[in-house]
Amino acid sequence: MSQSTAVPGAEVQVPTIPVREIAPWALFFGLLGLLTLFFISADQGAISIPSGNAIHEWVHDGRHLLGYPCH
Repeated sequence: MSQSTAVPGAEVQVPTIPVREIAPWALFFGLLGLLTLFFISADQGAISIPSGNAIHEWVHDGRHLLGYPCH
């Protein structure tokens, strides 16, 4: 059996991350999420960034999974 090497009364230091270091990443992933949501929910060809139906076909199953009608 393995034995625990924990010292009673020892405190665990939780690192703190300043908001100014998280903010650029939060903004990046927020914009990436909005772009993804646009392509899944709104891209039907009428306001499509690239012409054609390719993106609609790529995200077709995801649209149904998220409850967006597309037919």
